Amino acid sequence: MIMQYICKENCLILAVTPANTDLANSDALKLAKDVDPQGQRTIGVITKLDLMDEGTDAREILENRLLPLRRGYIGVVNRSQKDIDGKKDIKAALVAEQKFFMSHPAYKHMAEKMGTPYLQRMLNQQLTNHIRDTLPAFRSHLQTQLLALNKEAEEYKQYSPDDPARRTKTLLQLVQHLAVDFEKLIEGSGDKVDTISLSGGAKINRIFHERFPYELVKIESDERKLRREINYAIRNIHGVRTGLFTPDMAFEAIVKKQISRIEGPCMKFVDMVSQELITTVHQCINKLSSFPKLQDETQRIVTTEIQQQESKCRDQVMMLIDIQLAYINTKHEDFIGFTNAQQAYNHNNKKIVAGVAGNQGVVPLSSLIVVRKGWLTISNIGIMKGGAKEYWFILTAESLSWFKDDEEKEKKYMLPLDNLKLRDVEKGFMSSKFVFAIFNTELRNVYKDYKCLELACNSQEELDSWKASFLQAGVYPEKVTGNGSPDNFTDPQLERQVETIRNLVDSYMNIIYKTIKDLMPKTIMHLMINSVKEFISSELLAQLYALGECSALMDESPEQKRHREEVLCKHAALKEALSVIGKISTSTCTTPMPPPVDSSWIQPSSLTLPNNSVTSGKTVVRGHAPSVPRPPAHTGPTAFQSTDGLQQRAGQPHRAPPSVPRRYPPAIPNVK
Repeated sequence: MIMQYICKENCLILAVTPANTDLANSDALKLAKDVDPQGQRTIGVITKLDLMDEGTDAREILENRLLPLRRGYIGVVNRSQKDIDGKKDIKAALVAEQKFFMSHPAYKHMAEKMGTPYLQRMLNQQLTNHIRDTLPAFRSHLQTQLLALNKEAEEYKQYSPDDPARRTKTLLQLVQHLAVDFEKLIEGSGDKVDTISLSGGAKINRIFHERFPYELVKIESDERKLRREINYAIRNIHGVRTGLFTPDMAFEAIVKKQISRIEGPCMKFVDMVSQELITTVHQCINKLSSFPKLQDETQRIVTTEIQQQESKCRDQVMMLIDIQLAYINTKHEDFIGFTNAQQAYNHNNKKIVAGVAGNQGVVPLSSLIVVRKGWLTISNIGIMKGGAKEYWFILTAESLSWFKDDEEKEKKYMLPLDNLKLRDVEKGFMSSKFVFAIFNTELRNVYKDYKCLELACNSQEELDSWKASFLQAGVYPEKVTGNGSPDNFTDPQLERQVETIRNLVDSYMNIIYKTIKDLMPKTIMHLMINSVKEFISSELLAQLYALGECSALMDESPEQKRHREEVLCKHAALKEALSVIGKISTSTCTTPMPPPVDSSWIQPSSLTLPNNSVTSGKTVVRGHAPSVPRPPAHTGPTAFQSTDGLQQRAGQPHRAPPSVPRRYPPAIPNVK
């Protein structure tokens, strides 16, 4: 129980020891040294000086020459049991104590520094020193707390829970703040920037330009299946006849089938944006938690509006797809046309890349265009061969390079992107990394003697972002091929027709992908995001009023009411405390800290300190001590006696048995 108090740095320790016991083995001094090894807080108190054997005294101890303490010792003489039984009062006991020290030959030369009154003055001075030293920092701390509460307290002072006009004004302000917060999260703002993760508009932007393009690429059918479908379409259109020309109907049938497959990624795109909008709105509405009914109704109304706009957006997306299916525009300026496709097949017998205008060639992207930079770990190469650690990767339109660090001075390798593909890698059971692989479609080594490179990053978002960047650089995901055997074209004319339509489909679908990737973000931005912003800023308040329960909506939660009262109470207490401190004069006398002494004669105690107790600025983790009631808030001394284990104040009678009521000396005067 004692340790709970003396461990605190603002506690003075009165180590009380009877003069007729062995001071070197004092439990009080041992405990004090455990928590105050420098002796800055420990004052020795010697009692029962009048009961020492005849011819002995404690002069050398009181002069701090024998068994010294940094703050020295003070001798006191308290009432005996006979004095207590005889109703001897405190004043008479103090006079007797002074007479004892003045008349004793061993103590009379230092009588002015002995006795209970001197102990009181010394403790009073230490308390004064402590208050003066800590008062500036304490005042600064209170002022900081007051400034932090000023704005909130002023708002609460003006708020009257039972005033209908005040409730209406608060409702209007909350809805306006909600609209501003939502717009800032969507459009971006420099206020309170989140540096931990993406949110709001940044996540939607990532969905627009990384997730959606990647979803479109994932739906590309495998080459073998597509060529088989073209083959069957041509032969079914010709029927029993042998076709001399490539049929337009086969091209149109295959293109429409490919366009129809875009519906899945587009609907998923709408879902992702809708979910992110709901999350963003929920993040803003959480600030209305002080008014639970208002929060619930606002959440319901805005979520319903988002769902309605999502439904309209789905209908519009379906209409966009139906528009593309309604008319196949083979006169588009980016479409290569039948003639160019046939000439390409006859010239080099391979597919033409979509995006060629007329007979113009494709202009390659400059290798100087940087698509992405960032840290990646090469996870499938041992550390002895230069892997299993992070490198700084730079992805351009033509190559993938990695460096030792982001200063980009020491290049480790540069890998051309020709014939590279992406492949998903299953996450390991014990791994926290997210991994993907790049490999060469012609089964060549990608790096040294490795057929593929497994690159790892720290999050799923980062993984998706890297995949989208590789997609932008022209490195596409691996296509899953079927298990059937390859088709053997025995008819050269049919083979030419299949290849021609294959090139035409590829060219036209690139136009469709380009159009969809451009129109989808615009459609969602117009029908969902902008509509929800407009609804919150102009329609939400009207719908809340239409509920006819405006007064009930502004009912405070019990937690908010309690918080408001606590803020106002704390604000008033801080102002009062600063006012009291301002009246205190710090022009007081001071006593310097005595120089250190050799206290190695005090042996450590066998008792334990409470958990995480602090001694002289160092944290000492000791055993657990039982909890005690909270000590008084003011700084003051703690005294305890070493022989009988009884805790007592300075000047308290110590000779009485436990059954005798304690009696205390006059109180220490207040410090100003």
